[in-house]
Amino acid sequence: MLVAVGILASRLMGLVRERVFAHYLGNSAAAAVFKAALRIPNFLQNLFGEGVLSGSFIPVYAQLLGKKDSEEADRVAGAVFGLMALATSVMVALGMVATPLFVDAIAPGFEGESRQLAIQLVRIVFPGTGLLVLSAWCLGILNSHRRFLLSYLAPVVWNLVIIAALVLAGGRMGEARLVEVLAYAVVLGGLLQFGVQVPSVLRLLGRFRPSLSVASDSVRQVLRSFVTVVIGRGVVQISAYVDTAIASLLSERALSSLFYAQTIYLIPVSLFGMAVSAAELPEMARATGGATEEVNTRLRERIEAGARRVAFFVVPSAAAFLFIGDVVGAALLQTGRFTAADSRYVWYLLMGSAVGLVSGTVGRIYSSTYYAMKDPATPLRFALVRVSLGALLAWGVGLHLAPWIGLPRHLSAVFITVASGLAAWLESFLLRRKLVRKLGGAVGPPPGVLPKLWMCALIAGGVGLATKWVLFRKFGPMPGVSEEWGGGVLSPPALHPVVTFLAVVGPFGAAYFALTGALGFPQAQAVFRRARRLLGR
Repeated sequence: MLVAVGILASRLMGLVRERVFAHYLGNSAAAAVFKAALRIPNFLQNLFGEGVLSGSFIPVYAQLLGKKDSEEADRVAGAVFGLMALATSVMVALGMVATPLFVDAIAPGFEGESRQLAIQLVRIVFPGTGLLVLSAWCLGILNSHRRFLLSYLAPVVWNLVIIAALVLAGGRMGEARLVEVLAYAVVLGGLLQFGVQVPSVLRLLGRFRPSLSVASDSVRQVLRSFVTVVIGRGVVQISAYVDTAIASLLSERALSSLFYAQTIYLIPVSLFGMAVSAAELPEMARATGGATEEVNTRLRERIEAGARRVAFFVVPSAAAFLFIGDVVGAALLQTGRFTAADSRYVWYLLMGSAVGLVSGTVGRIYSSTYYAMKDPATPLRFALVRVSLGALLAWGVGLHLAPWIGLPRHLSAVFITVASGLAAWLESFLLRRKLVRKLGGAVGPPPGVLPKLWMCALIAGGVGLATKWVLFRKFGPMPGVSEEWGGGVLSPPALHPVVTFLAVVGPFGAAYFALTGALGFPQAQAVFRRARRLLGR
């Protein structure tokens, strides 16, 4: 719950940031350049950040805490900090030197002024990304000590700095100058995100001494897992960069819209997949000491409970992307230069993202189980399969399928998200199948749960779509989208986007919770109990 609260606050602030960003920059060329430039140094954060520490540092550190070996735990914490700081500094320096090569590889569609602006922005942002890596080390310490809230609230500070820069500078300068200011705000935000966590971390560490020593067996164990997980994370990042490169070849609108869609897509992934897997990982690691059968039973129980919780909330999220994604996108982003037509285009991308939403989110729990068992090699192998298939599909269908079947070229971006979703399904299947063999029993959501959830979610999606149609009939279409592909009665009504969102999502959510409650799902029944208590008061 604490992880979810922290992530929710961070994601909501991130959505405010995206809405303010869309207001001032919309789908302009500068917006596309800034989004791409931010993604390039983020490779360093994703390579050495939270995901890698979750797979290498937290299992070892949390197990030492469980054994009450605080001296060795402090030694590991200091060594990991020192080695990460050194590696990050070297990578930042190399990244700033090699920035032109990165820009050409990640965004080959950028030329002339767009390319030069991207190079300038990347070189500004790189040091800030290094600070975010150290912030991830703080998260590893806090999570291992079961202090979940602060580490996931810290990104709120990062978002606030960027929002402040947009509000203060937006509309007062040209777009190129504005995104340069935002790049400096990214660096300042990274410094503050790291700084707000440091006092709490130092209080938890008994004798914190940063070092570069690898004499400890525990430190060497972290490093062995670290190398494997870094390679795995690097492989996964290749998939995201392939999508970016292909989208840049389609159009700047496709590229910036892909980033907007990914921001919305990550809300359920973070709130439910990341929250559950982050909370479960330290507990799984603590449970790995003991008899094999006892450990396997504990792990199966935790996987089943976590996957069931995740699926209950992620399945309706996927249905919302499919049926009412334009309403969601408009409520979150539609303002200023971001028009109703842009919201509709984001909906198309969210439809494709819905394909892999459930599998990709539940797969996070499977990966955390391997990390808790100190087996990062298995997720790496399956990540290679996922990335290879995803890149091949994204190139094949992302660039060529839409024109071949007679759709506008800009809709090719939809098939990029579909390709990623199909690859996520395969990876999740492989992770689960191997876990069944390792743990000696079924893992994941219990049989019959997913079909029931999908039935409820699809009915609720139909309710949401019907509500939107009724509003359309009463108020007419939102200007600027009826001429788009799939317009007409599928267009959003001529109401304020937030009003439409509340009017449509209310019946959608009520239908889903009513149906799942009738089928006996404990998550829905818990919501009804809380509602009755509130009404009783």
